[in-house]
Amino acid sequence: MTMGDFRESLSRHFDKFRRTLATDAGDWVVKGFIDVYRNIYTISVDTKVVSKIIELMLFPVISQFAAEHEYKMVLSEYQNHYPDISFIAPDGKDRL
Repeated sequence: MTMGDFRESLSRHFDKFRRTLATDAGDWVVKGFIDVYRNIYTISVDTKVVSKIIELMLFPVISQFAAEHEYKMVLSEYQNHYPDISFIAPDGKDRL
């Protein structure tokens, strides 16, 4: 497994990532938050809020990608350490 192979297989999934986050017209799928009283709060442009929404929505798609390619996913131990997710190649030799 080379980095190029990994990059190519990940690139083929970009459309799945895009469809998870946006409509065909390019609008965000998530428009806000709703509480138990049915009050709706629009999403701010705060990068912490936007990045968390993207993380929550894409995690199942990224997990599916890893399973399809037999990559092991390793999550960061700490919230503010990067990368958030590392992939281990099926042969166990490469951290991608």
